[in-house]
Amino acid sequence: MSTDIEVNPRGVAVAVTGKAASRILSVMEKEPPGSMLRVSVAGGGCSGFQYIFDVDREKAPGDLVIERDGATVLIDETSLDLLEGCTIDFVDDLVGQSFRITNPNATSSCGCGTSFAV
Repeated sequence: MSTDIEVNPRGVAVAVTGKAASRILSVMEKEPPGSMLRVSVAGGGCSGFQYIFDVDREKAPGDLVIERDGATVLIDETSLDLLEGCTIDFVDDLVGQSFRITNPNATSSCGCGTSFAV
């Protein structure tokens, strides 16, 4: 699995796989020009925190900007601490298609993989 790892000035590394970049580009074709995928973490979900995927057209101050194969991912400063060292991937299996985050900081996660605890 090939990944591009982006490290922001605070030293937080996040990787995006080629499959994720390809899917992001496909999704953004249907969005206004300049749209990017924003990945963030919010309280809630089965395990305490949940991953949020949104389309955004604006970069905020402090965002980590990851560019891979023409796709752009934004991660806000607050979420970076919980996403440090993670890999963002896209999976297509019997359960369905989805972005999947492998997070080394998570001590547990729910069965669907969209929420986690630290």
